[in-house]
Amino acid sequence: MGGVESHLYQLSQRLIQRGHKVIIITHSYGNRTGIRYLTNGLKVYYVPHMVIYSEATLPTIYGFFPIFRNIVLREKIDIVHGHQAFSSLCHEAIFHARTMGMKACFTDHSLFGFADASSILMNKMLKFTLSDIDHVICVSHTSKENTVLRAALNPRIVSVIPNAVVASQFKPDPGAQDQNSITIVVASRLVYRKGMDLLVAAIPRICQIHAKVRFIIGGDGPKRIDLEQMREKYLLHDRVELLGPVMHHEVRNVLTKGQIFLNTSLTEAFCIGMVEAACCGLLVVSTKVGGVPEVLPRHMIIFAKPEEDDLVNAVSKAIEMIRLKKVVPIKFHDEIKEMYSWVNVACRTEKVYDKIWQMKTPPLMERLRRYYGCGVWAGKIFCILVAIDYLIWMFLEWITPREGIEIAPAFPYQKYRKMCQMAEKDEDDN
Repeated sequence: MGGVESHLYQLSQRLIQRGHKVIIITHSYGNRTGIRYLTNGLKVYYVPHMVIYSEATLPTIYGFFPIFRNIVLREKIDIVHGHQAFSSLCHEAIFHARTMGMKACFTDHSLFGFADASSILMNKMLKFTLSDIDHVICVSHTSKENTVLRAALNPRIVSVIPNAVVASQFKPDPGAQDQNSITIVVASRLVYRKGMDLLVAAIPRICQIHAKVRFIIGGDGPKRIDLEQMREKYLLHDRVELLGPVMHHEVRNVLTKGQIFLNTSLTEAFCIGMVEAACCGLLVVSTKVGGVPEVLPRHMIIFAKPEEDDLVNAVSKAIEMIRLKKVVPIKFHDEIKEMYSWVNVACRTEKVYDKIWQMKTPPLMERLRRYYGCGVWAGKIFCILVAIDYLIWMFLEWITPREGIEIAPAFPYQKYRKMCQMAEKDEDDN
């Protein structure tokens, strides 16, 4: 489970605890389809959509509308909150929600460029979606600047709310470390954007310079084969351990085996893995890109340029600090616990919801005016898409009236909590 999924889960749990009803709509994962309940009654709809690449679904524009409308009416949803610019489901959900007159906001978790073809396409798509949005949330100030430029947004409707960490789940464990060597941990998706080519180049040099250094690499992706080839070429089987996919509840056990956490990302809005590593007491070495400098205090992190030589020097500096015992894990943990809290993130997100709930819903003509300003040709195409979406909505209202859609019963969270507390009390008495 990646940073965005972790963000969704933790934020949902805190909002439920604050008395809100939260559901999550995502695509199916293999045989995992339909409706599932998670902790505290968090309801997840796994919509049967075709996955085309890297867990991204095939964009349908209108194909998602009937089931989306049915879900939001069944669950009596007031606000639709989309996450991640890469998600076609997110773009479609916001688009359809605005057609239905619902409030909508969007959280951007990534940084994008402006020059390559994929970035140009994605930026135009983001411009389309955010032309009619109530509010936008970014996870760092760098991310805010990037999103405002890409989507031509008014900075006043963009807020910065960072990620957080559950500090109690990431406690240091000095006994888990190998006392005879220094262990460097890498926990990331093994893709180009995460700097895996840089990591492949740096590991042999670091192992050559420092004889008592080993690597633990957790994660999976297309670049895993490059890491395996590097390990074969330089005969580093005993010093480079590839764990493959790591479940989220096992991340802490992996992190506590090391003294240094290495992040080689080429672009990063907010690296939640760095916060989890620092919370476990690890010294962080990271490329100085995107919103990374905003994440941790300077005494917890050593920065490097996204270059092989500078990364090797930064890791060598971190190794020296570990040898001189300049890092106190429990101190790192206590500082992170005070800095980052999901309760604080939920409170700030709740204020965004309160703000957009008081805003007026724009009529169709105002929506068309906003989309028309997206470009000479793109604006006209966007207006046609909006008009068709509106007609489909009218057709759905006629063929399946909302009065005929059965309302789903809400999960009795307060009753559930009382039962849990009574069970815990009985266990303590016994």
